[in-house]
Parts: sequence; C-alpha cells; structure tokens
Amino acid sequence: MHAAVFHGDKKITVATVDKPVAKQGEVLLKVRRTALCGSDTKLWIKGAEFTPGHEIFGVVEQPGHALDGQRCLVYIPVHCGHCESCLAGDTQMCLNESVLVGWNRPGGYAEYLTVPEQCLLPVPDDIEDDIAPLLLDTIGTAAHGIRFVMPLVPPAETGPVLVTGAGPVGMGALVALQNLGYTDVYVSDLKEERLQLAESFGAKRHPVGSHDKRFKLIVECSGAHAARSLGMEIVLPRGVLILIGESDLPWPVQENKAIRRKDFYMVRTFYFPKSDFPLNVELLRKEKARYRQLVDAQFGIDKLPEMFGRFVAGELVKPMLSFA
Repeated sequence: MHAAVFHGDKKITVATVDKPVAKQGEVLLKVRRTALCGSDTKLWIKGAEFTPGHEIFGVVEQPGHALDGQRCLVYIPVHCGHCESCLAGDTQMCLNESVLVGWNRPGGYAEYLTVPEQCLLPVPDDIEDDIAPLLLDTIGTAAHGIRFVMPLVPPAETGPVLVTGAGPVGMGALVALQNLGYTDVYVSDLKEERLQLAESFGAKRHPVGSHDKRFKLIVECSGAHAARSLGMEIVLPRGVLILIGESDLPWPVQENKAIRRKDFYMVRTFYFPKSDFPLNVELLRKEKARYRQLVDAQFGIDKLPEMFGRFVAGELVKPMLSFA
C-alpha cells in the first residue's frame, strides 16, 4: 500500500509499505478521506516517526467483526474506558493512555491503518464521505470548547464574541457559536480570502491586533502567541478567553495593566469527548451547505507533498486526501 513519509525540513515522500495487520482489539480500516490539519505542520518541519494524519474516515475491513463494512471515523485518543476520566465521560483525557492516532501510532495519510475498536465512530449514511472528517477537529474540537465555557458566558448575557483565526477550526467555531445562540460574532485573520468566507457566514471583521473593542468571550483558534496575548488584554472582566489553537513554542506573557487589573477566565480545551459525537452529527446535518464550502480541494496521495505546502501557506482551508 501507499503511505506518506514526513522526513522533516518540509519534505514528504510517498512510500510503498506492507498493509498493516490488526492485532487483538483492533480492526483494519481502508481509508477513504483524511483531512489535512495545521497541527501536522510541526511534523512537516521536524519529521515523524509514524505516518501522520488524524482526521480519518474510512470503511472497516475486518471479516467477522460486528462493524465490518461500516463507514467510520477514527477517534484519535486511545483510551482505557475505566479510569476516573473515562468513567466521567472525558475520553479525550484518559489518565492511563497517552497514545494519539496519527501521532504516536500510524495515521491516515495512508491507504490502510489499524484502529483500536474503541476508537471507531460509526458514521450515519446521510453524512457523505467528502465532509465526514469535519466531524472531528473542525466541528468536534471547536464545538466542544464552546460548550465547555457556555456556563461561564451564556449567550443571552455575552454580547459580541471574537474568533481569532479563520482556519478550519476557527470557521468551525464560528458556525458552532451561531448555532449555540451567539449571534454577534467577529472574526480576525491575516488572510483576506478567509475573512471573506467568514463574512459570507455572517461574521464581522475585527482587525488583527486591534484594541478598539473588548469582548466577553474570545475563542482563540490560531495558536499565535500575539493573538493569545491580545486576547488577555481585550477580554472583558469576568469574561472568557478560550485557547483552542495549538503551539509548541514557549509563550512568554508580558503582564500589563490591561491584564493585571481584572478577573477573567483563561481556559484550555482539548479535542472532544465521545459523548459529543451525536451533537456534532446533528450540527453537521443542520449546516451541511456551509461546511461543504470549507472543503476546497480533493487529491490523491501522490499530490500530498504539493498540497500540504499549499495548505501551510494558507492557500486552502480544508483540503482532503482522497483514496476513493
């Protein structure tokens, strides 16, 4: 089978490797779609021990298994199911497992992969292949973060909301916010095309770096330190700055009067619990037309080196590696 190799220094090649064999408690998944994700940029630069790709959709090929032939997404956090976090429903924060599919076990930039049984999310027939991966990071990660902070900033008491970063997760946050009752949403981004897309979704522009307006809720989706620091300054007293965007770099915080002289919440969320999946499916069903606009390219694995570079450059919102 074909699988991508991330060598580091922005080099990707496609290799021919053996098809994996499922072990006890696993199934073989034939990949149909894997969405590109900005968090894989660090692997593009540093290199990866395993095949990357973690927004994976495919069909189970495991004769005799109850899910053989079932269209499924891959829930990336491997979890034990019996620790305190798992029993509380926080499957994304398992206390006994730290393995993530596509990070420290092979992922979906390949024709096949093996998947732990508990990481299969069956996809309803009315969700087409081309948009199914959006149920993971674009919808799942974004919507979970907003649901998590809603008790602190209820829509009826919040006023304008700011989303910083209009990439896939930022656009997913915009749609989720609107569906959860936050009707006055501003978006900031450096890319004009992304701002235009956000405006077509009903958002208003907020200039990058501007201190002219303050917000009770700021959803930070870029991972940029400048956006995080600005969020701390322009979040209103008793407001919430939620960090969804990721960064591996140290974040030196320069405390100033705008930060020091107020009470506010700064919240970090990670991925989503499996119990959110039905909610995510309903959101996708309701907003299919808008979510389809985010998938702006499909390509075969031979084009992955070129398309990943274009994606990192911000030319594409949510390109999709396709095997069918």
